Amino acid sequence: MVHFNPEKLSVVYMDGVTTTEPIIPRRYTLTHSDVTGDLFLTIGNHYAWKKTNPMRDEVLGEWNTDGISIHYCVFIYIDNGQFQPTIAAKRNEIFRRELPLALTAIKYGDRFLFSAFPHLAQAPIIINFMSAYPQFARQENWGSFHRIIPV
Repeated sequence: MVHFNPEKLSVVYMDGVTTTEPIIPRRYTLTHSDVTGDLFLTIGNHYAWKKTNPMRDEVLGEWNTDGISIHYCVFIYIDNGQFQPTIAAKRNEIFRRELPLALTAIKYGDRFLFSAFPHLAQAPIIINFMSAYPQFARQENWGSFHRIIPV
């Protein structure tokens, strides 16, 4: 994993979302440039589908609640069966390796929200790895922004 460099992150708010409001709905689309290593975070009421690419290597996230507690839900698209299992395995490996960097970028990019609502840093991070292959299709608890990402 490459270390997070705040200078490589660009943040855009859309749909009337501000640096601190609303929490729900608040959706994150994190994309990147393979050439420059720059990260692009869009925060809005909806995902920024126009910023995704056919490879589907973005990280999508959103705040959710069950009515009692809040959690951060991430969606990682490994495949829908269009890749051979060896390619899906490689994508799974890359996403798992780079996910801490992505979560760090999201926390840093939305740092004003975390400052305004410090309890969000304690919320569980639930990762949904979406794949047609059962060995890669998983839901995992990756801790919290506070515990694993001390930005």
